[in-house]
Amino acid sequence: MLFDLDGTLVDPAGSITSGIRHALVAHGLPDPGEEKIEALVGPPLQIGLRTLDGVTDANIDSVIAAYRARYSEVGMRQSVVYPGMRTLLDGLRAAGIHTAVTTAKPLPIARELIEAQSLAGSLDAVHGNTGEGGSHGSSKAHIVAAALKHADLDPSRSVVVGDRHYDLDAARANGVKSIGVRWGFAQGDELDAADYRVSSAVELAQLLLGRDGAAELNFEELMQEGAR
Repeated sequence: MLFDLDGTLVDPAGSITSGIRHALVAHGLPDPGEEKIEALVGPPLQIGLRTLDGVTDANIDSVIAAYRARYSEVGMRQSVVYPGMRTLLDGLRAAGIHTAVTTAKPLPIARELIEAQSLAGSLDAVHGNTGEGGSHGSSKAHIVAAALKHADLDPSRSVVVGDRHYDLDAARANGVKSIGVRWGFAQGDELDAADYRVSSAVELAQLLLGRDGAAELNFEELMQEGAR
């Protein structure tokens, strides 16, 4: 099981969008609005920010640095694990299923977020980009490929779980099935390309472990907490 991070395992709780907005305003650039900023959650910042008015080769590194400083200062603490996902990860590992993260985030930042959310013990591996450069464009195919190779996984018995088309495209490029989660940052009908779609951690558990396997996990208390 290969999981995207933001929008799939972890709810950024507005920290990404507010951080990007903070960095833009700090550089005297226009606020593009929530819809455009939410669309930036998924691809590397070097790719997404270039679609915004006023972001140029001359200022993009400074904008990213301002965003990263803000994210490190307050964003990681604002983020929360989506209801039920921690229980699901532990249930998958108890069933002997390899669980890993495949994110477009730079690897050191992904690891820092995972540690801050106390998820490291629920994962077998973390895979991400080597830096901010976006040398692979918006594609995550190389990240999924690295995860498969690292653990010698059989693509036909593996699944990518994510909230954006970047995850689905990466799965397809590696001959892996995909599951689109509806609680993330999907734009329009992009999740239609997924092999399966789910609306909650419970549905995801039922899809992956079957109804009996999912019933053995203690979701009830967590779902009530999430609802509150």
